[in-house]
Amino acid sequence: MILFGFSIFIDKFPKFKPHKKHKKYKHHIRIMKTYELFITLIKFKTHNMIITKTILKELVYQVNGAAIEVHKALGPGLLESVYHKCMKKELQYLGISFQSELSVPVYYKGLEIDTELRCDLFVENILPVELKAVEYILPVHEALIITYMKLLNVSKGLMINFSVKHIFKEGQRTFVNEIYRDLPE
Repeated sequence: MILFGFSIFIDKFPKFKPHKKHKKYKHHIRIMKTYELFITLIKFKTHNMIITKTILKELVYQVNGAAIEVHKALGPGLLESVYHKCMKKELQYLGISFQSELSVPVYYKGLEIDTELRCDLFVENILPVELKAVEYILPVHEALIITYMKLLNVSKGLMINFSVKHIFKEGQRTFVNEIYRDLPE
């Protein structure tokens, strides 16, 4: 069933709470959390609810989980384009809507300027994600995601670097701006 850009496969969501000793316990918990995020986002899209810090936190959690899955399967050392394609597949698998290579509009004195700015992933129209496969994240990389956040008028952004041993510890950075401060919990 497709609803507002979400693919919800009811048969994938267990109606029971898995036991901790079950082999696929973590997988079931991840699916249940994804389902809860879908419900929250569906309520947001259907009831025009305000974006909250909790919704953004859960969305970042899901995107980080997708990046960890891709990194576990491929490891470090590949080109950014490979990770980008795999992230798109993983987000599709999770049923999270996104735009890939979104052209970021730039306005100067009321006129839209044709630029080549492309946001790698724009998740649920509220979270820009910049993917990297570099040895070090430089200040110019950080400035890029902050600029995307400003131009897209969103409060939180995520940068993921796949050229590390541990995505969660070393490879992901979350950025917030002044809009985030005013969001409700």
